[in-house]
Amino acid sequence: MGDLTGKVAVITGAARGLGREEAIQFARQGARVVINDIDRQDAEEAAQSAVEEIKNFGGEAIAVLGDCANSTDADNLLQSTLDAYGDLNIMVNNAGFCRDKTIFGMSDDEFDSVVHVHLRGHFVNMRNATAYWRNKAKAGEAVYGRLISTSSEAAIYGSAGQPNYAAAKAGIIAMAMGAAQLLDKYGITSNVIMPRALTDMTAGGQTAEMFAVPEDGSFHMFDPGNVAPLVGYLASPEAGRISGEVMVVWGNEVSILERPKSLEAIVNPRGAQKWQVEDLHSALASHYDDNYVPVWGGYSVPPY
Repeated sequence: MGDLTGKVAVITGAARGLGREEAIQFARQGARVVINDIDRQDAEEAAQSAVEEIKNFGGEAIAVLGDCANSTDADNLLQSTLDAYGDLNIMVNNAGFCRDKTIFGMSDDEFDSVVHVHLRGHFVNMRNATAYWRNKAKAGEAVYGRLISTSSEAAIYGSAGQPNYAAAKAGIIAMAMGAAQLLDKYGITSNVIMPRALTDMTAGGQTAEMFAVPEDGSFHMFDPGNVAPLVGYLASPEAGRISGEVMVVWGNEVSILERPKSLEAIVNPRGAQKWQVEDLHSALASHYDDNYVPVWGGYSVPPY
């Protein structure tokens, strides 16, 4: 099960944390792995360390540095992958970082920089991967394609101190769901994971204590290694029928999100005419008297 022998996987943000665990998971399943991370000395050292770890157990891997959200760097990532391994089969967009502020205290740069890496970083690499697969299909060649995007529960519950991050993660879901519809005819899947894990992003601030490694040596529910098997499965041939799904994964749990749906419509009691404000108040006040939730989602800390 899950054999990826001969397949080629690219993972952004793969020098550390979730991406590194995913890269190692793919390599253990037989895939040839391309580890992408930012072109910076600490990231380069971590990426090369991941490459060496994979090679030490007999796997194949290379590191390609560059900004995942920069189109030139993304083009180089794809071309370097094709030069090294001759194909691309799996694209995992994982890279990201946080610059947390409340919406009334956030600067333009703090908003733009987070959306740039998370949302644009997904876009440019999804664009390159899907264009490559579509061109192969149009040429009559066999295509094996798997898109796996990384979102967060902040996308559905909001996050009071992360308007940039929550907005970007919601955009990722919308983009991945559209890709799933578009690519179905080619047999290409597109799915989204919402991981809860101890990474550089969750090791400080409000989440640090919650995500900490247990001192008693018990099972660490937030070990990023717990997320990697699901990513490996979604990339496998056995998961070929699973597409357009959003899954929360952490510890020993995987939760599949139900697709959004509308509640029963509230109809104007005056019949087929435009609403009046007083009628809307009567109808909606009655609804919320019966269904009031103080804060939608109820999170006291940012969800990851």
